[in-house]
Amino acid sequence: MVQLSKRLQAVADFVDNCAILADVGTDHGYIPVYLAGCGKVKKAIALDVNQGPLLRAEEHIRRYGMEDRIETRLSDGCSALKPQEAEVIVISGMGGSLMMRILRQGEQAAKAARTLVLQPQSELMAFRKFLYENGYEITAENMVREEGKYYPVIKAHAAESAEHMSDGQYGRIAFRYGPVLLAENHPVLKEYLLNQQRQKQKILLHLKENARQNVQRRMEEVQEELEDLQKALELFEDPKERRSI
Repeated sequence: MVQLSKRLQAVADFVDNCAILADVGTDHGYIPVYLAGCGKVKKAIALDVNQGPLLRAEEHIRRYGMEDRIETRLSDGCSALKPQEAEVIVISGMGGSLMMRILRQGEQAAKAARTLVLQPQSELMAFRKFLYENGYEITAENMVREEGKYYPVIKAHAAESAEHMSDGQYGRIAFRYGPVLLAENHPVLKEYLLNQQRQKQKILLHLKENARQNVQRRMEEVQEELEDLQKALELFEDPKERRSI
């Protein structure tokens, strides 16, 4: 069976047993090959916007004898995916803004899926806010550390009603760091928060030592991030504070 990196394993672990999986931006096709190989998915569709990654994915599919269970499609996001064709859609290993575009343009397929497994690598606050504002509910989160970098994984689905928008769990701190990660006192999140706190303190000190008028806005941004980091860390000490995030 193909061996996944820690980051990709965290993505694969969030995939529930299903009949058809779609892996958007499949690259080498590791996730569908792994999931079909371990029996979690019966069939998979590997999609990528570029022919090169699809050719590499096809090599891996043939190597592991999965030709009858995995098909490849040249696709910009979910464009080659029909609504209700896939029960689970995986989108991982790309920036948050690109993932937002994919979900926006492929809304029919995304909202028809039972589950979305998402692994944005940037713009996390904006991405979680996008999910919330576009009618998705975050049901589970994980975070792993690999080679010095931190990777969040989000499980979500289209909300059945707007009730998820009024339960008080989606404030700025939750958008920035993850509502479920915070609620579960996730140990890797705490490690990430402490790491970020150290980095931002160094940045703020450097900005103050080299204070110029044109860095004032950046100083304010870093100070706001430090305040949010402190609030998030306080949640690990006093869970009662969670209602204010």
